[in-house]
Amino acid sequence: MTRSSLFPQRRRRRWPLVLLCVIIVVLAAAVLAGWLTLRASLPQLDGTHDAPLSAPVTIGRDALGVPTVQGRSRADVAYATGFIQAQDRFFQMDLLRRVAAGELSALIGPPALPIDKRDRPLRFREHAQAALAALPAADRQLLERYTAGVNDGLRALHARPFEYWVLRAQPVAWRPEDTLLAVYAMYFDLQYDQVTRVLSRAALREQASGDLLAFLLPATSHWDATLDSANTAAPNAASGASATQQTQPTPPIQPAIPTFPTTRPPWLHAVQSAADAEPEITGLLTGVPGLSHGLAGSVNSMVGSNGFAVDGAHSAHGGALVASDMHLGLSLPNIWYRVSLVYPAPDGGTRRITGVTLPGAPLIVAGSNGHIAWAFTNSYGRFVDLIELQRDPADPLRYRVPGGGWDKAQVIHERLDVKGGASVDLPVVQTRWGPQMVVGSHAYALHWVAQDPQAVNTNLVRLEDITTVADALHAAQTFGLPTQNFTVVDSQGHIGWTLAGPVPRFSDADVSTAAFSADAGAAPSSLPYASGTYTGWQGYLPPSAYPVRIDPPAGRIWTANNRVLPLPELARIGDAGTDLGARATQIRNDLLALPHATERDMLSVQTDDRAFWIEPWRRVALDALDARALAGHPQRAEFRRLVETWDGRADTGAVGYRLVRAFYYSLYDAWFGPLDKQMNKLAPELGYRAANSRYEATMETLTDRRAWIPDGFADWRAFMLDRIDHAIAQLPPGTKLEDARWGDRNRSTIAHPFARLLPAWLPWARAWLSTPRDPLPGDINMPRVQGPAFGASERFVVSPGHEEDGIFEMPGGESGNPMSPYFIAGHETWVHGDAAPFLPGAPVHTLTLGANAAGAQ
Repeated sequence: MTRSSLFPQRRRRRWPLVLLCVIIVVLAAAVLAGWLTLRASLPQLDGTHDAPLSAPVTIGRDALGVPTVQGRSRADVAYATGFIQAQDRFFQMDLLRRVAAGELSALIGPPALPIDKRDRPLRFREHAQAALAALPAADRQLLERYTAGVNDGLRALHARPFEYWVLRAQPVAWRPEDTLLAVYAMYFDLQYDQVTRVLSRAALREQASGDLLAFLLPATSHWDATLDSANTAAPNAASGASATQQTQPTPPIQPAIPTFPTTRPPWLHAVQSAADAEPEITGLLTGVPGLSHGLAGSVNSMVGSNGFAVDGAHSAHGGALVASDMHLGLSLPNIWYRVSLVYPAPDGGTRRITGVTLPGAPLIVAGSNGHIAWAFTNSYGRFVDLIELQRDPADPLRYRVPGGGWDKAQVIHERLDVKGGASVDLPVVQTRWGPQMVVGSHAYALHWVAQDPQAVNTNLVRLEDITTVADALHAAQTFGLPTQNFTVVDSQGHIGWTLAGPVPRFSDADVSTAAFSADAGAAPSSLPYASGTYTGWQGYLPPSAYPVRIDPPAGRIWTANNRVLPLPELARIGDAGTDLGARATQIRNDLLALPHATERDMLSVQTDDRAFWIEPWRRVALDALDARALAGHPQRAEFRRLVETWDGRADTGAVGYRLVRAFYYSLYDAWFGPLDKQMNKLAPELGYRAANSRYEATMETLTDRRAWIPDGFADWRAFMLDRIDHAIAQLPPGTKLEDARWGDRNRSTIAHPFARLLPAWLPWARAWLSTPRDPLPGDINMPRVQGPAFGASERFVVSPGHEEDGIFEMPGGESGNPMSPYFIAGHETWVHGDAAPFLPGAPVHTLTLGANAAGAQ
């Protein structure tokens, strides 16, 4: 063979190596380009930056990246707040406004169309424009200065935020109305589940009626812990006591409603197969604020927040204390942006307001101004009505109205822009009460407080200058936000509560009917109204008519999305799904057991993971596991041993808690699984849990009476043993009972939405966009509410005037950029419930904004 004939063979052998080298170079170049892009989109932390301000503003960031913004006017501070929020969180802000406006498809493409079709009919952009025009001039100026800061901060980045590179899109400039859209996004998060509740109750009415329906929809339970119930509370050990000291009396299993149904439910034929399994919520936008509405029934009772207070007479230092932990869906970045704002006060002093802001707004949502400190929890009043349209068969746009007449709906055509595709025409049928929604064969008009002019404003800014509880309560009653429980304390040791946000005014007849129906079960707002007789609400209550509590005799205030008012007062507010009350009961009893609370005592209450709510189910399981049940059943014997020796906490190592919880859900599936399946046929989010936020109390009554044994079981004991066996079988294959720790079931899945875009074979990349997969303590129906991607979106404890002793924790950090050292800074403190300072620390970075910024340094 000649030498020349060898060359082609050598080249053929060499080309795979050359190709591999080319691929490696290309991949390396892509990685380097991505790395440089991410680096380029990081904010400026030090130095100076020209900005249109009346005087320079300094932005000092501490070791966790928490900024302290200091300026010489409130307008300049608003500008600087917008600047840093845009640099750290613009993509999050963009999602908030687009969710509210129904404009996600223009950024994300066809996958977001179902969300836009659901949200655009509310036409919140038009509402936001009208609300902006109605604001006082000073408030509009504040939003305009904030908007200027947002857009300048976005332009000052050397590269657009990385999410826009992934989506191959350009960010759109912020507008003043977009700040109000961010508030509308929170309306979706906090009130839209009421639609699911009413629809679920309507579906339930088709499956049950009469005394059975009343039984399934209790309005009260023995768990209720109203603000006036302190005298009936049994004290328990302080929340810092040993886990084995179960001194809080467990409520007896007793009927939660006055009558038991005379008929057996028709669906009770066979048990379901899914125990201890709440549906996993997945998708690109999981955890994004404004997108969790409609999921309350799916994630059980895991909705809501804790907010509580202790007056000066019952604190260790004589100052009143307030604690806040707002429970929401958790994502990266976190929903809240922590900041401290410093500027001159009108009286010549200095204002320092520290707390959390909602990215997209320049206002402190919850925190302290040195004189007062405040917290919010969702109130679950009647803010949504569904009106079933009695339509004309000859013209579906005509519908009956009160008085016997007819009205005709207007059809409005909304254009949905879609990235990468043709725009979509969305016909919106608009009735006199709101847009039409069709569910199965039924057409409803959606009447929602969020659509009224009172829904949004910027009155929250008034809290920055207020110094007393009384004045704060008056201000809160004028707020335009999803109506909340507002708990406030002041530096004089006073505490107070009221509702913050619009409260509809109902007719006296409607109120009296609601009060009368509370004992029977379903109040009028529980079910759809008929369009021919619907009157709705007649305007809104004036501040003077709001319920108020100031310095109650017990010296404590607690709210946990529970029924906070006695029934006569509650009737004027309505009940659209208040919490069972087990959480509030535990917080109340924890507080009453603290004669002189400290900040750390309050944190212990926030992180209390003792599972008193599940104790009745432990007793039921142990009663069934007698000697005869254990004979020849080693798994049952091990189940009994682990449950019997469990210390009562839902901590990460709790095997007993996980086993009893699985047994509890297995019982739910047996009693209500077939019912849920029937209700799901109308819409997948409908179910009994969504219809009845107190379903645990209904289950307690069934257990007390040993009722509703499904077909196929000889007696109650056989039913219980089957459910225990089923709970054991639901554990992952190969799991020993002794290794079934709660923390393995309850691991963190907090992540940036884009983590779900990455393939499973790139686990390191997913981890880069996520928090560690930490085992998490806590669960439903206890103060430490915690799921894999749901829980306390912040925790703080503070006494106004003693901020240096305050405590703050947050899941995730300040930045939305995974290249930033502040992406998840502080997260592990939150995981472990440790005490970190409420005030930002000493600055490690300082940026100065202003036309003469360089000279001001």
